[in-house]
Amino acid sequence: MMSYYPINKNNPLVLASISARRKAILKQIGIPFEAVGSMIEETLYEEMQPADMACQIAIHKVESVQLAYKNRWILGADTIVVMNKRVFGKPKDARGCYDMLLRLMGKNHRVITGFCIFHPGGKQAHLEAVITKVKIKEISESEIRAYIKTGEPFDKAGGYAIQGIGSFMVEYINGSYTNVVGLPVCEVVNALVKCGGLKEFPLNSPSALLFQRG
Repeated sequence: MMSYYPINKNNPLVLASISARRKAILKQIGIPFEAVGSMIEETLYEEMQPADMACQIAIHKVESVQLAYKNRWILGADTIVVMNKRVFGKPKDARGCYDMLLRLMGKNHRVITGFCIFHPGGKQAHLEAVITKVKIKEISESEIRAYIKTGEPFDKAGGYAIQGIGSFMVEYINGSYTNVVGLPVCEVVNALVKCGGLKEFPLNSPSALLFQRG
């Protein structure tokens, strides 16, 4: 296996996403990164299993920015909401959001984030799907309408944000909280360490601060 420079301030991770949630998570845990918008349509592949679908979209995101960042570690991720066999993406309008939340309320659903890591050699180093079970409480139609008016749900899979106002609807979760936000921290960090993207973690340890590229 070839050796590559690990992620550091001089060699930041490329995040193939401009998601505010994913950027906030990486910033919070101290991983240097550069966010780059991926030029793909997040198409739902009906013939695929949901976990495979999320992983495939994550791969497409990385591939869409790969040529511009040939010598960098790249992370791609995609989050979907699934109830029974139905996949809920991001609502297109207020009506779509209302219908999603009406279907989800009082029931359990799964939040699936597929993520992939490509090493600087341009090959896939890691691919994984992380699943969290979530239950939305029984909510009234007036609560749904009031939540939609906040504007928060429109770029969120399933039409709610667990890290925002939408947390009032979440009765319980089973699994990774950060996965529901959009990036499963434990699994992503483990994968980066395992495949060599991170020499060590956390990066603000004394030895990491002394580490210089090359």
